[in-house]
Amino acid sequence: MNDGKMNSNSLEAEYMDITNKNAWPIVYQKIGRECQSYPYTCLEAKKPQNKQLNRYRDVNPYDHSRVILKRCERDYINANLVKMDRANRKYILTQGPLGSTVGHFWLMVWEQNSRAILMLNKIIEKNEIKCHWYWPHGIGDQHKMVLNDVKLTVEQISEEDCSYYSTRVFRIFDMESSESREVVQFHYTTWPDFGVPSSPVAFLEFLKKVRSSGALEADVGPAIVHCSAGIGRSGTFCLVDSCLVIIEKEGFGLVNIQQILLEMRKDRMGLIQTPDQLRFSYQAIIEGAKRFNPEWKEEQKMEESIYSAVAEDVEEEAPPLPPPRAESLTKAPARPLPAIPTSASLGNLNFSPTQESSSSDEGPPTPPARDCPTSASSADDEDDEPITSPVESKETTETLRRRRTRELAERVTAMKRRARDAERWHALKRSLYKPLTITFGFLLAGIVIYSYVKH
Repeated sequence: MNDGKMNSNSLEAEYMDITNKNAWPIVYQKIGRECQSYPYTCLEAKKPQNKQLNRYRDVNPYDHSRVILKRCERDYINANLVKMDRANRKYILTQGPLGSTVGHFWLMVWEQNSRAILMLNKIIEKNEIKCHWYWPHGIGDQHKMVLNDVKLTVEQISEEDCSYYSTRVFRIFDMESSESREVVQFHYTTWPDFGVPSSPVAFLEFLKKVRSSGALEADVGPAIVHCSAGIGRSGTFCLVDSCLVIIEKEGFGLVNIQQILLEMRKDRMGLIQTPDQLRFSYQAIIEGAKRFNPEWKEEQKMEESIYSAVAEDVEEEAPPLPPPRAESLTKAPARPLPAIPTSASLGNLNFSPTQESSSSDEGPPTPPARDCPTSASSADDEDDEPITSPVESKETTETLRRRRTRELAERVTAMKRRARDAERWHALKRSLYKPLTITFGFLLAGIVIYSYVKH
């Protein structure tokens, strides 16, 4: 990493130059224009029998890199294999499963020998369903999912709540070969759609957890990475991870973040959806390169970054309603980008103290916390708060998890009920339209005839 230390100023200088000129929308649009010249096609995605399998009409997999299902009536799924050879990384980026594609999703996990699923979205965001609940609703054999169309069963065998993300372990059983395999799901629950996490350190701790599982290594199948569309948050994760690996291998001086993003976009369209996500990627890469360097802890162990808190148990507010996903590739955002908080390890990459954030997406920093805290409180409140035993803390976490699950189920049920009521109302209007039209026609004809006879 010596070369990285010597050349780190170049990447930081690029970051500061873009920031000082407020040029993130311009840089982002430039990347989008370069991608418009790509000659890749999406013919399979646009076939009539496959259109209904896409969550969004304008987010389709390229033909040359799409994942092909082998043991299925249809070989199509909205997913691409994204390769970054310099980092020795492979990812499968895909959309959040639809109700009709849950079997396809698990078949892809099985056939690709993937050992991890990285879920970067919540099921419901801003009262919209962003992803179908595709895993069992409980632990144990009694909650096992049986997917007869693809000859697989999925059983959840454990779950761990780490405040702003959860981990779940599933056992997939192949009914044809009688083989089974365990897969870990890392579920990041506080990353808003079209937005960024409130803290790069929280994100980097999540990345470190994923890396420590071995799920990103070359000797296993590619990790499945998805959000709702499989391009924004998913692209941000893969860009940061790949760039950090390249920095570890080659140093700061040989990393061109924009070129690496352009390279990744050759395998899946539209990776990273906003200038804010691009800026956050720079910030996380610079911060992560220092934190992942073993020498950094020795040099900085007495210093404390305000990013050191990783508790993100408060639900982040999503940004204003976004433009259509295709337009997000070329148009600038309608509002200024938020300011980046100060970080000790980022050195001079800070805004001046007088500059305030213009966005509510990024809240104030939280105090230091453990890797998997169940609650967070300020130092001023420590004397006032009672000490909670581990048993009570665990019970509180379980109660909170059950309440969130129940509330989620109630919200989904309410949305389905509203949809059914709306459909009944439209059906009633359609059934009344023809009789009312005929009756009105007869009345109008009668009036005309009466007027003619009278005169």
